[in-house]
Amino acid sequence: MTNGQLRHRPDSLPPQTSSHGALGSPPGGDHLLFLAEALRTFHDTGALAPSGAELVNALVVPVTSRPDRPISVLEVGAGTGVVTRRLAQVLRPGDRLHVVEANPRFAERLREDPVLAARRPGVGLRLSACRVEELPKAGAEGAGAAPGSEERYDVIVSGLPFTNFEPTQVRDLLDLYLRLLAPGGELTYFGYLGTTTARTLVSGPRQSAHHRVVARLLRRFEATYGLGERTVWRNLPPARAYLLRPPGGRENWAPPPTPTPAPSVSVAAPAPAPALTPAPDPNR
Repeated sequence: MTNGQLRHRPDSLPPQTSSHGALGSPPGGDHLLFLAEALRTFHDTGALAPSGAELVNALVVPVTSRPDRPISVLEVGAGTGVVTRRLAQVLRPGDRLHVVEANPRFAERLREDPVLAARRPGVGLRLSACRVEELPKAGAEGAGAAPGSEERYDVIVSGLPFTNFEPTQVRDLLDLYLRLLAPGGELTYFGYLGTTTARTLVSGPRQSAHHRVVARLLRRFEATYGLGERTVWRNLPPARAYLLRPPGGRENWAPPPTPTPAPSVSVAAPAPAPALTPAPDPNR
């Protein structure tokens, strides 16, 4: 794991935006890198292209409709940085953004991103090249955190492909997000439409069953903490973004149990038929 500050360059121009996102970013290069990593590690990438502008805007709603005070934001699964760049544009001096990306190639792209380097002065930006489950305790790094405790965040934006994971892993991630959110904090994540049908068509029975369990787990989580959702049709593929606010921790969160695979039934081979012995000849 590597963990370090992404430093602001005072001589950089402020980021500008277009209808397609931040100028100065390499959209073509992003798509090529994303596709290459998706083909190499689709289980962890979960898509063939970065999120589109409308989905990005839906995911950063808690930051654009924020309280009038400095906030701390955690982005998990940043990919090539389409959401990260948008967050860097809307954050204000005094805010902190902690980006977690396990893919080393994506992490390297984020370190070199000119838009992130040209963010507003006073916006703290830190990159951890690891899985979110591997984050160390906050200690001295987390503002307001006791030594050895976990850092807390006002907003968590998750780009992880939940439906690619095992149910136990998804449950652990959701529990971790609840633990990392500050009181009154908000969480956003998204899921692609039609994944259950697609998984049924292309996967085996065991993977399809796990996918259905994850879908039920997420629906229960959303029913408990959900503030709203938004369907984004102009995305590849179409997606639905979710906004959640756990008001008081995990006491109301009761995920469905993870199913155990049905035991295999062994069928005994039929007993061989007895040999046919000719009947004795009465004339002999």
